[in-house]
Amino acid sequence: MLSRRCDLIFRVGQRACFVLTLVANISLCIAAPERQLAMRSGIGVALVTFGPGQLYWERFGHNAIVIDDPESGERTAYNYGVFDFRESRFLRNFALGHMHYSLAAGPLDEDLATYAAEGRSITVQILNLAPEQVRVLAEFLAWNAQPQNAGYEYDYFLNNCSTKVRDALDRALGGALERQLKERPAPHTYRFDVTRLMSPDFWLTLGMDIGLGPSADVPLNLWQESFVPTVFSLVLRDVALRDTHGRSRPLVSDEQVVLPGKVPPAPTAPRSLQNPLLAAGLGLATLLVGIARRKDGLQPRFLAPLAVGWWLVCGFTGLTLTALWVFSSHWAAWSNENLLLFDPLCLALALVWWRAPRIARWLATLIAIAAMSSLAIRLIPGLYQRNVAFIALAVPVHVVLAILAWRDVPSRRSSALRCASDRSIL
Repeated sequence: MLSRRCDLIFRVGQRACFVLTLVANISLCIAAPERQLAMRSGIGVALVTFGPGQLYWERFGHNAIVIDDPESGERTAYNYGVFDFRESRFLRNFALGHMHYSLAAGPLDEDLATYAAEGRSITVQILNLAPEQVRVLAEFLAWNAQPQNAGYEYDYFLNNCSTKVRDALDRALGGALERQLKERPAPHTYRFDVTRLMSPDFWLTLGMDIGLGPSADVPLNLWQESFVPTVFSLVLRDVALRDTHGRSRPLVSDEQVVLPGKVPPAPTAPRSLQNPLLAAGLGLATLLVGIARRKDGLQPRFLAPLAVGWWLVCGFTGLTLTALWVFSSHWAAWSNENLLLFDPLCLALALVWWRAPRIARWLATLIAIAAMSSLAIRLIPGLYQRNVAFIALAVPVHVVLAILAWRDVPSRRSSALRCASDRSIL
């Protein structure tokens, strides 16, 4: 009893000193977390979770495993998120989904200093592993960090810095982590987490939302949603292990937010795009109708450029979605139903609008029917893609342009001639 009280007093005093140090000086704050990682005896293991950063590739946060050996004085952080922009054909490999990442091992204080300088939060969780489990984990990480073993093929959802940490821990725990987490459904999907974490960058979020296919909307379990480092950190709080005598113990024995960070925390939910995109779609459709009804020179000057500009945006977006499906390994972008809304045929329509009006009206009709069919697909059971916002944007515009194509066919060539005449006069 006396030893427990002494230990409690020691721990309280240690944390009080840490708080004072945090307020006093940031450099001492970086050193204090290290001391918190030391176990009472034997090698200790900790999960360190770094919050989101300012740059787009830092939005998801980061996890690292720390092996703390008090006897040798070494505190080694193992990071699975290392990549090199200078790698040959990096952008090409990124586009095709063949990204090469690696595991790096280094002193913990260097990582803490780097992330603290970036203003990112730092959370430390002490893991309550048995000595044999610690040995298995430490030996595996040391082997994995060797240059010939460190590389791996990166996948945003299946094989990233967080899932590699998860898998290494699960290996040491004999599969106990996977068994528990797979039984528990997650409240979110891949799309939810991606658009939530990337929401500070609106246009990037919009592009990623368009690019994700139905696989990003399949219901997940907590094992799968652990691809987000902060989610994995939260999940570990509820994991319990059993010893050889059948007694239960929590996996996380202690947790501290050792640095709150200056970067705003990740949003708890993505911003809703449905109403803004519906307003944009109805607004553009109304504008097109209003211009088409004018009898002055504004109709030929503005109607065609607006229509062609819309078709070019849709067409190139559709080409990108097709390339992701056909040529890349980004499986979450495959079978994307947004191809019905952003049709590559729009490029052909933009090209033939002036020269072949009869072909143009049939193309416009076909594109509008394809866009409207995306509404019917929503009624088919088993199809999960969440793209109502983009349906709200695209369908009104495609339908209005198809109607105008049929009404405007006889006068389109004369309008083009008038535009050409006006340009020559100017």
